[in-house]
Amino acid sequence: MNDTQYILSAGVVIVSRRNGELRYLLLKAYDYWDFSKGIVEPGEDPLQGAIREVEEETTLDDLVFHWGNDYRETPPYRGKKIARYYLAETQRLDVDLPVTEELGHPEHDEFRWLSYYDARALLNVRVQPVLDWAHDVVSNTSP
Repeated sequence: MNDTQYILSAGVVIVSRRNGELRYLLLKAYDYWDFSKGIVEPGEDPLQGAIREVEEETTLDDLVFHWGNDYRETPPYRGKKIARYYLAETQRLDVDLPVTEELGHPEHDEFRWLSYYDARALLNVRVQPVLDWAHDVVSNTSP
């Protein structure tokens, strides 16, 4: 039995539909592209933590979880971290990357709304299965 205590990050794969096309929001920090996510605070529900992180990092506050609260997790990384991602849709494309008080600058350098194939090309191998899952769900079910 593994008694390792993992640090849980929670985030959201955010999708937007424009003119019949699906676009996924990716954020760049340093040279690394990922979905919006952050550490779940003590006593915080992971889904609520994911929603909080999205709003803090992007100002998006209209997420709709059409597909329920299902999620996918990454394998452990950086020793003891696991990232859990939910799936939601937004109607907004106007993302803002606000300055964080702790850092004195935005957490992310850039954002992009990308097609599935363009997003997959930028994502780390560890996160690609999460995008694959999200794209399968969104492409094969109605909200």
